[in-house]
Amino acid sequence: MSLRRLHPEQPASFAFNAENKACCDQWIAKYPAGRQASAVIALLWIGQEQEGWVTKAMIEQVGRMLDMPYIRVLEVATFYTMFNLAPVGKHLVQVCTTTPCWLRGSDDIVAACKKQIAPTPRTVSADGKFSWMEVECLGACVNAPMLQIGKDFYEDLDGPMTEKLLEAFRRGETPKPGPQNGRHSSEPAGGATTLKERTS
Repeated sequence: MSLRRLHPEQPASFAFNAENKACCDQWIAKYPAGRQASAVIALLWIGQEQEGWVTKAMIEQVGRMLDMPYIRVLEVATFYTMFNLAPVGKHLVQVCTTTPCWLRGSDDIVAACKKQIAPTPRTVSADGKFSWMEVECLGACVNAPMLQIGKDFYEDLDGPMTEKLLEAFRRGETPKPGPQNGRHSSEPAGGATTLKERTS
C-alpha cells in the first residue's frame, strides 16, 4: 500500500458552508453522547464534496466538531483512499486498472488520460478542469474497461471513446453515463440472446 500524506501546500483555514454545516449537525445527532466520533467519515466526505479534497484545516475542524484528537481524524483520512489528500481538478477521473478492465484494454484508457489530462496521475491539468488516477475495481467488470468521473460511471470504453468523453467534459457537456458502445446495461454486446419471446 502506498504511503498517504497530506499535500505540502495547505490553505490557511476551512469552514463548512451553511448547508453543509447543517448536514454535519444531522450526522452528529445520529449518535449518542460520547459517540459522535462515529460521524468522522461522513463529515470528511461532506468536506471533500465542498472543497474537492481533504485539507489539514478541514481535519482540524472535524476534530473540533467531534471532540476528536487531530491525529485520529488524520488516521481516518489517510487510511481510506476515497479521500483526496491533494487538490484535484473540477472533474476527477478514476480509471479502473484491475484485472478485468486491464484484460479489456484499460491501458488505452490510461494512455488517453495521459494525453488529454496530464502525463502523471494525480496531477491537475493546466486548465484546472481535470485530474486522473488509477483505482482498484469499480464494480462494473462485465462492462470493462470503465472509469468514473465524479459520481458517474462510463463503461465499455476504448482509447478514442475516452478522448471524446474528456473533450465533451472540457466543453462543459455532461455525457450520459453507462455503456458508451451502444449496448443496454450489461446485456451481451450483440444484444439479448435469451428471454426474447413471451410464453403463455
